[in-house]
Amino acid sequence: MNDAPTLPPDDLACTEEVELITDYLEGALPEAKVRRLELHLETCPGCTEYLEQMRTVAGSLSDLREESIPDETREALLDAFRNLRRSS
Repeated sequence: MNDAPTLPPDDLACTEEVELITDYLEGALPEAKVRRLELHLETCPGCTEYLEQMRTVAGSLSDLREESIPDETREALLDAFRNLRRSS
């Protein structure tokens, strides 16, 4: 059982941590950031839920192959991701 006090999550910290989730799931996060994220997850149910949702999405998409996506859909998705990256 964790005796650490449960603190209300800091929205700014949550925003920073959420940006690390993809790299965390891919095993591409440096060890220091892994530890920081895991410490944050111990006290933040919202970020923990987000991590679980991302794991579910990643698992659902693991069987999806590019060949199975219609050309129009693939192009629409690529455009959406490009636009998202530009707006960030």
